[in-house]
Amino acid sequence: MRNLPPLTMLRVFEEVARHRSFNRAADALNVTQGAVSRQIKQLEDYLGIRLFLRTPRGLTLTEAGGALSTHLEDAFDQIERALQAVRVPNLRQRLRILAPPTWGTRWLSPRLRGFLQRYPDINLSITNQFDADSHNELDCQIRFGLERAIHCHSELLVMERHLAVASPDLFEGDRPPELSAHPLLHILHEGKRLKVWENWLETVGRIDIDAASGIEFSTLDQVIHTALAGGGLAVIDRQMIERELVSGSLLPIAPVEVIGPYGYWLDIASDKLGLSKVERFQQWLNQERNP
Repeated sequence: MRNLPPLTMLRVFEEVARHRSFNRAADALNVTQGAVSRQIKQLEDYLGIRLFLRTPRGLTLTEAGGALSTHLEDAFDQIERALQAVRVPNLRQRLRILAPPTWGTRWLSPRLRGFLQRYPDINLSITNQFDADSHNELDCQIRFGLERAIHCHSELLVMERHLAVASPDLFEGDRPPELSAHPLLHILHEGKRLKVWENWLETVGRIDIDAASGIEFSTLDQVIHTALAGGGLAVIDRQMIERELVSGSLLPIAPVEVIGPYGYWLDIASDKLGLSKVERFQQWLNQERNP
């Protein structure tokens, strides 16, 4: 009979070692920080050694903790490969994701090749709409919003970083277009106009511009395409227009960037936490946003 501590204890250790944080490990496992601390203390008592040290720069692994982390990662990888090898082929995992359409098109789609190459055994289903009756079939949701969701695991992926931009056709040489000379383009979210123009104008101190004027659109893609065509000025999250900024098809009106208050959140229902396909997607997202 093998002399092993509970696998839950080892799983908790692996998360703490990965995140170098009890708090982030607790969030990833959807448990309290106290529960994580107790599991690590019990593992240290079982082994008779210290696994972590608290330093002014944060949590660090001891030499023994580092060695254990490496061995456990290899061991869990081998277990996962062994389980995949005996899976029934027809039971390939399908990961069902609900995501905002523009985020899915402009952020997720260009990066999906890397995910699929890394996890060829996962089939993806990405949609921006889901019937309430079949909502429990979702594995996770990317949500645009102001704050963490309740009653589920919810973590901030990235805050919006807003720039005011325009087509180069509206510039006069290096001189940016005058704000009052062109329509302001607005995005609607859940039937209400997002106050991105108000926030940007307040930041640059332009109280002379009427932020309520302009054209409203139901999707961010409509705003982007109208701005590209020179149909107006737009305040857009720079992460949604990376290609246009690089190519110069959209140019910043001013070197001012406004962070938030909106962001993109990853929401995972409690009954989906711990699923291999969900964990893989969660870890991949975190790596992509922090390359």
